[in-house]
Amino acid sequence: MRWIRYETLSDHKLANSHLSVLLEIGIIRLSLIILGVLFLLGLLLEAILRIVFGFGNPLIYKADAEIGYLLAPNQQTRRFSNFIAVNQYSMRSDPITPQRPPETTRIMLIGDSIANGSWWTDQKETISALITKSLGQNLTGSVQVLNASANSWGPRNQLAYLRRFGTFESQVIVLLMNTDDLFALAPSSAVVGREINYPARRPALALIELYDRYFKRYPPLSPVQEGGDRVGNNLTALAQIQALAQANQARLIIAITPLIREAQKQGRDYELKARQRLADFTSNQQIFYLDFLPIFQAHSNPDSLYRDNIHLSGDGNELISQKLTEAIKKVF
Repeated sequence: MRWIRYETLSDHKLANSHLSVLLEIGIIRLSLIILGVLFLLGLLLEAILRIVFGFGNPLIYKADAEIGYLLAPNQQTRRFSNFIAVNQYSMRSDPITPQRPPETTRIMLIGDSIANGSWWTDQKETISALITKSLGQNLTGSVQVLNASANSWGPRNQLAYLRRFGTFESQVIVLLMNTDDLFALAPSSAVVGREINYPARRPALALIELYDRYFKRYPPLSPVQEGGDRVGNNLTALAQIQALAQANQARLIIAITPLIREAQKQGRDYELKARQRLADFTSNQQIFYLDFLPIFQAHSNPDSLYRDNIHLSGDGNELISQKLTEAIKKVF
């Protein structure tokens, strides 16, 4: 009886051992299945982020000692279904030759994110593209409207760009600014690679960009200090741009768009004073000046011209391009 009992206990031990091995194998298999599913879901999410939203391929910025920063040359991307192309001169334009081709009208639009259109504007819907289309219907020969712009550029960034690259034999230079640009700081590259909207390199994965953009906390940048008359410094830069345009036989148009609160007739006193200084400056310098504030205020629905407090909607871009086209035809 003892021998039979011993065999029975051994059988139980073997059975339990066998069950433990099967359980471990089952857990391993389940873990591998879960990891495989998670991996496939990750691949699917990565593909959606890249194909649908354009994550993983942001526009890259390049730090520059004089200009502050500019878009890295020769890059293309698609963000939220909007196509963006940057040529060899860091313009949001097709590749160009330094010299104006024969029988071609060449306009240079220089500005900030309003002129650039950023990620929310398709290449063919930028202000420069709309002006090109409109002028092409009114002028003989081909038309090129160059788009030299970058987010938050002020007059001193634009002056540095023109000094570096020149005017490309443009017959007209259109400097498009907004009220905040009158208070723009001197060029600085501090944001490049340290602020999410100015990446210096592409992330390895679209998922990494998603995390960096919406979940990662960046240490605050030290504020750039600039004393003195900031508006005066920017007006001086505009005077130097005017001199550069004249030296290159180009006419200069300065146009300024209002903030949404100004269009709603809720502008602040210091903004009105700065705008008046700009108007007086352009009058004294005999520069063609186009102030969009009264145009926007007279619009039946000024809010429809904006996508946020500064940047313009598609309707806003259409209105700007229409008025700028009329101005360009006047100075020719």
